[in-house]
Amino acid sequence: MNTEINLGGIVMKNPVMVASGTFGYGREYGEFYDLNRLGALVPKTVTPLLRNGNPQPRTAEVYGGMLNSIGLQNPGIDGYEQEVLPFLEQLRVPIIANISGFSTEDFVKIARRLSISQIAGLELNISCPNVEKRPFGKDPTLTYEIVHAVRQETDKPLIVKLTPDVTNIIGIAEAAQEAGADALAMVNTVTGMAIDIETRKPRIHGGGRYMGGLSGPGIKPIGIAKVYQVYHSGNPLPIVGIGGISNADDAIEYMLAGATAVSVGTANFTNPMAPIETIEGIEDYMRRHNVEDVNELIGAMEELE
Repeated sequence: MNTEINLGGIVMKNPVMVASGTFGYGREYGEFYDLNRLGALVPKTVTPLLRNGNPQPRTAEVYGGMLNSIGLQNPGIDGYEQEVLPFLEQLRVPIIANISGFSTEDFVKIARRLSISQIAGLELNISCPNVEKRPFGKDPTLTYEIVHAVRQETDKPLIVKLTPDVTNIIGIAEAAQEAGADALAMVNTVTGMAIDIETRKPRIHGGGRYMGGLSGPGIKPIGIAKVYQVYHSGNPLPIVGIGGISNADDAIEYMLAGATAVSVGTANFTNPMAPIETIEGIEDYMRRHNVEDVNELIGAMEELE
């Protein structure tokens, strides 16, 4: 039984990753299981300079998931190199660095510094809803500009993380592909808001915007739909399905829609073992359905008559 997949040049022993922003840098989760069992690990976003993030409150539980507006808190690229990489380079699992910034130059700078042997690929976070910046992931021209600029600076596989907050995600995906992306990650959180009716105050600060990213089970149908749309548009790039994945059933649903790999996110907060249970569940599904190669599941949804 083969569970190995190739994600735009990143060879993974299985199709299950962990989503950036929900796994820290892996240290805490390493107390629950061997991180090397994962298909790939995507640490928290890194930006050029240290960021303290948005004011509290930053998270709120809502029906169907959670809102968050952390604001890309991270130690900056200098701190990342000094504090994070020494731990990550001890692992024997592909490390995909999630990078972000406020200009094309920011992305280029970080990509250049992280084009090192310890990093298997770069995930370009052009779609975070929790900071004020140019709407990179909502404009195909800006998407092309960033991906193309980074492509000139590195030969690392590039995964572009897309937002669902657009009317035409196919066009954004095409721009990323034409600019030199190797894979797509779909989708980032959905912009949302919640208000406490007793205090009449917003439930998250959001840097004064009072909005954040909705994640969890409630956005799974949105993520699956976006993956299906891009996969069936003819875009040749492999897709990482993200959004509301808690178990193997969710993961397989994404793969049948067209995802090559999947990323477990919010479920990590409620069940630290969710990624491992998802890996084992996919293997069990393959045995029960006589699937010899996990790649056979990609886009294998059957149409209704």
